[in-house]
Amino acid sequence: MTEIAAQLYTVYEFLQTPQEIARSLKKVAQIGYRAVQVSGLGPIDTDELKSILDAEGLVVCATHVDFEELRIDLDAVIDYQKTLDCNFVAIGSMPLEYRDEEGYRRFAEEINPIAKELSKAGLVFGYHNHSFELERFGEKTGLEIFFNACDAEFVTAEFDTYWLQNGGADPIVWIESFSDRVPVIHLKDMKAQSNDSIMAEVGEGNMNWQGIIAACKKAGTRWYVVEQDYCQRDPFDSLAISFSNLKNMGLR
Repeated sequence: MTEIAAQLYTVYEFLQTPQEIARSLKKVAQIGYRAVQVSGLGPIDTDELKSILDAEGLVVCATHVDFEELRIDLDAVIDYQKTLDCNFVAIGSMPLEYRDEEGYRRFAEEINPIAKELSKAGLVFGYHNHSFELERFGEKTGLEIFFNACDAEFVTAEFDTYWLQNGGADPIVWIESFSDRVPVIHLKDMKAQSNDSIMAEVGEGNMNWQGIIAACKKAGTRWYVVEQDYCQRDPFDSLAISFSNLKNMGLR
């Protein structure tokens, strides 16, 4: 079964207090989403967050946590995931100090035991890419170096389709090469504006969504997460447009 989810970072400006979080989750549910990825929230008690989610009929398909949280207090991260009934946890970005050829390998070496411990707790770890990982070091990109050094049994890919395309890569090729290792994917479109490329709602730009979705289905992707870091309109309207377009593409 595949499902569409909303990455809450899209509306992070409206998630800075418990009251704002409650109002925003209600709006997300009213659009038609039944799942969210938790990211970009201001301070809120985890039990209170779970109560709000339950009241709106929303499940948490994934979270983003900082690498430091995983390194310093893995047990707290596991407890957080268990409270939210969420088995997928990802790092939103790689810290700056790892972004060179040796650093990608070192980062993988540090991630591997963490991902293994998460697996023992029944959780799945994923890495979320941007475009900087597509920088080449000789014959390989940073993203290739990183994943080649990762333990494929415990480290999955939370590919971001826009950032792959933005970095000059083909999202379809990457998805196809990670069969059974892309349980969660981030969807945002790319469109031309003057002489620049900007983020757009899914289906409103120029990316090959028919090919991307087909590759995801073949790879066994479960969660199709709509994310838009920067919106040219109200971000809730952006979430609604992407949701409608994905439904028209055959996703539910």
